[in-house]
Amino acid sequence: MNLFLTGSTGFLGGKLIKNLLQDKQNEVFILVRNIEKAENLRDSFSSSDQRRIHIFQGDITYPMAGLPPEDIEWLTNKIDAVYHLAALVKFDLDLRDELFAANYDGTKHILDLASRLQAKHFYYVSTAYTVGKLTHGAEELYPSNGEFNNPYEESKVKSEHLVFSYRDRMNVSIFRPAIIVGDSKTGEADSQFTLYGFMRALAVFKRKTARRSGGDRTYRLVAAKNGTSNLVPVDYVADILSLAPQKADADKIYHITNPEPPTNYELLQLLKEALDFHSLSVVEHADEQLDEEEIRLNSLVDVFKDYLAGNLSFDDRNTQELLRGTGVAHLDMTEEMIGMIILAGYGDTRKAIL
Repeated sequence: MNLFLTGSTGFLGGKLIKNLLQDKQNEVFILVRNIEKAENLRDSFSSSDQRRIHIFQGDITYPMAGLPPEDIEWLTNKIDAVYHLAALVKFDLDLRDELFAANYDGTKHILDLASRLQAKHFYYVSTAYTVGKLTHGAEELYPSNGEFNNPYEESKVKSEHLVFSYRDRMNVSIFRPAIIVGDSKTGEADSQFTLYGFMRALAVFKRKTARRSGGDRTYRLVAAKNGTSNLVPVDYVADILSLAPQKADADKIYHITNPEPPTNYELLQLLKEALDFHSLSVVEHADEQLDEEEIRLNSLVDVFKDYLAGNLSFDDRNTQELLRGTGVAHLDMTEEMIGMIILAGYGDTRKAIL
């Protein structure tokens, strides 16, 4: 198949391309803003695989992704399926316009491009957190006027509705990963993944306060101890996405989630070990009397507070059906695996703050 990808130079994109090229008949066409970064990615593959990776410069925030007419003409009727991975993942309320420009307008531009190219299939990579303030995630569209924790979630819900509105032009499927973390076998990860931003914030706080207090006191982080953090390894996400051309059904939504996620308390214990931050503790309620240092700690991770407060569950029956008969097993993420991924990510965290 001829497969067109956005967001291909990210860590997930690189993993997905590797999977897609395992079928020696596939050709991969990638849309990138940064040609040098794309060439470095292509150079990481074998010479035979490099010949099947085709780079096109563009930008999803422009109509038709900013591709020149000659590129559009050349690609027309050549593309079997489009993967749309590119997105802006930030939770700040004041970035709403920027988030919608990238996530909603960008999705519309890629849908229009896919339609113009006469692509037969469109695979949209959304997020499991389109669930918003609901407590259970279903593999179906949520109301576009639902309650959301931040504009990122809202932009992705509305983008999902937009994707489904193109069902009369091509087959569309939606994939919703939860919190993507490192590789389940090596721990290798992208430091931009959400968990590592949280780790960086804790590490920076620990480093600064240790100078002042000598590390002799306890700092309280507000979180629901029995709430869950739904972590999924990047390779599991890539494995499921790579099944789409053969197995995904039109008009279906697939959760890429952890059926038995760690509790926030369990996760924070692992983070404390990795960061050697044993003076960190967890309290349930913000109305406990926090001192100035603890207020600063909680403000550093304020964008994550909604995800530390909930206990979400996700239905993934569509995904289990997708996996049936393949070599990809349903996720079983052990505590040892999570600990290994956190420790591997800690190396990148230290480099980022030193």
